[in-house]
Amino acid sequence: MDLSVSTTIDDLIERYDGFLLDASGVLVDRRGVLPGAEAFIHRLNAMAIPYLVLTNSASRLPSTMVMDYLRQRLEIAEFSILTSGMLLEAYFVKRGLVGCGCLVLGPEESEDYVRRAGGYPEPLREGVDADVLVIADQKGFDCVEGMNKALSMVMRRFDMGHPVELVLCNPDIIYPLSPGEYGFTSGGLAAMIEALLLERYGQHAPRFVRLGKPYAPIFDQALQFLNVQKPIMIGDQLATDIAGANRAGIDSALVSTGLGGSHPPRDDVCPTWYLQSLVSF
Repeated sequence: MDLSVSTTIDDLIERYDGFLLDASGVLVDRRGVLPGAEAFIHRLNAMAIPYLVLTNSASRLPSTMVMDYLRQRLEIAEFSILTSGMLLEAYFVKRGLVGCGCLVLGPEESEDYVRRAGGYPEPLREGVDADVLVIADQKGFDCVEGMNKALSMVMRRFDMGHPVELVLCNPDIIYPLSPGEYGFTSGGLAAMIEALLLERYGQHAPRFVRLGKPYAPIFDQALQFLNVQKPIMIGDQLATDIAGANRAGIDSALVSTGLGGSHPPRDDVCPTWYLQSLVSF
């Protein structure tokens, strides 16, 4: 049973000493800044309340995001942004992937994340061979051609006994474009590859390691960065923002902007609070 109750952004500021904020659907969408976001960020900055923009995006570096936010009058510092792409560095070190060739699906800045992690992006070409497949984003490449080449590489190497390390930065399946309009994202691409591998290899099929929300790596890093006693996650997706907060043991608020207003109730994932928007009353 859903025991969540409605609240306001003013009440959350009174209750919590740190904020994790999803970006798309909470602060911005394809049309621009969402209601209340500019005033909310200004208020957090003025009150020196710690916060992190916690995004599954791995298509833009934090420095690029800062400039984009400034153009939209959101004064967010680079140190207040944590992306799923930033988690690649620790993962590559942990898995001994530094120096490995990587096939990267995503735009140019996705490849920059891989370079910063110590990997070497391989060109997307016929017969491409790499030790790692990183799916970072659904944009920046010919999707059908890229998926065909990635799948062929994974299956070819698996059949030869040299499986590819499969890494998914952004586990989101869909994201909001505007009210009533949605797009698929890199999590959908990974799910497609996994379904094909399962069909061919059954229980032996390899699976992607997921770094972003709702999985532990991004929340562990975020809470370490934030370093507060009572944080809250504000997001618009039950499956990523809210489920991830629940797993991390922190409170959450589902905002009705983005995908939040179209979510059917789920008994297995409930936010602590429901939030109409970031508008202050």
